[in-house]
Amino acid sequence: MKTLKQVKVGETCRVVKLHGEGAVKRRIMDMGITKGVEVHIRKVAPLGDPIEVTVRGYELSIRKTDADMIEVE
Repeated sequence: MKTLKQVKVGETCRVVKLHGEGAVKRRIMDMGITKGVEVHIRKVAPLGDPIEVTVRGYELSIRKTDADMIEVE
C-alpha cells in the first residue's frame, strides 16, 4: 500500500481509497480528494508538513497525517 505521503515531488498519482473515519474522511472528500481523482504533488514544506498538491485544477495544502490516510497508485 502506497500513501500520498510517500509520493515524491513532481509525481502524479491516482487515489485508490480513503482511510480514516467520520469527520476526517468527510473533510478530505470535501477538499475534492475522492476515489479515482488524479493528484499532482507540487512541493513539500521545508520541515515536511504540509504537502502542496494540485487536485481538480486547484492547489491545496494537506497535512502529513491526512496524506497518510489517502491510498494511491
